[in-house]
Amino acid sequence: MIFREAQISDILQIQIVRHSVKENVLSDPALVTDKDCEEFLTVRGKGWVCEVDGRVVGFSIADMKEKNIWALFVHPDHEAKGIGKRLHKEMLDWYFIQTKENVWLGTAPNTKAVKFYRMEGWKEVGIHGNGEIKFEMSFEDWNLKNNRRELEKQS
Repeated sequence: MIFREAQISDILQIQIVRHSVKENVLSDPALVTDKDCEEFLTVRGKGWVCEVDGRVVGFSIADMKEKNIWALFVHPDHEAKGIGKRLHKEMLDWYFIQTKENVWLGTAPNTKAVKFYRMEGWKEVGIHGNGEIKFEMSFEDWNLKNNRRELEKQS
């Protein structure tokens, strides 16, 4: 597995991953265009990908303009291998180097994503958009999470 910063040339494979997911499926795939991906990767924020055998199998994108997580998806064939966790860490480490402001995200209720974000220390703060659960992460909570990880590694 190779984790690296996402490039514009990754957008086709990013879209393949995005359209392959079984939860948080786009109601209309045309809602997220290649141009949108390019803007989020180059103007609004930054993204990361995980490659296996030269193919993107997961990606994450942080949006600095809205202070939110725009995307974190792993291809269903590659779930439960630590890919989402690593992409999440890379993204939030970078985000909190840029700003100390809280970051938020929205995800559909009753999904694996909800469990994942709770385990990663996100706090539910309400409802967003069309019934999604809105989560927030503070700089302080992220640092506590990272410090706990380091202590667990050492013991």
